[in-house]
Amino acid sequence: MKKLLFSALIASSLFACKSETKPAFDLANAKKEIEAANVNLTDLITKGDSAGAASAYTKDGKFMPANMPAVEGTSNLTSFWGGFIKDVGGVITLTTTEVWGDENLITEEGLFEIKSKEGAQLDKGKYIVLWKKEDGKWKLHRDIGTTDLPLATK
Repeated sequence: MKKLLFSALIASSLFACKSETKPAFDLANAKKEIEAANVNLTDLITKGDSAGAASAYTKDGKFMPANMPAVEGTSNLTSFWGGFIKDVGGVITLTTTEVWGDENLITEEGLFEIKSKEGAQLDKGKYIVLWKKEDGKWKLHRDIGTTDLPLATK
């Protein structure tokens, strides 16, 4: 009787442990969330919302654009995107080509294109973004892009 009771206790303990394991991380779903966050970011920039664009980054997020120093922190990101909107405007298209990572950090590789409001191509290139979960949402933590266009010479 004691053996039967002990076996039942072990079995129920194993079942309880198994039911408490968290589900496996779904990278394909995370990729969809990141692609949606990219659409949101580009929409905010197109609409002229620099504060909204800056809020797409973590609190200590950093953007490292080509040909200039890194931009770090919410207020600096707001200023950067405000300047971009004022001076460049236009439409940014982001295309995710690959993602890898886990439930805490995801690396995204992709392509970007920037067009004027009239549709003329202003820039195109590639980027790497390290995404981090903050307040339950994927946010840009480190963002670096490089142009495919040749360096302008005088």
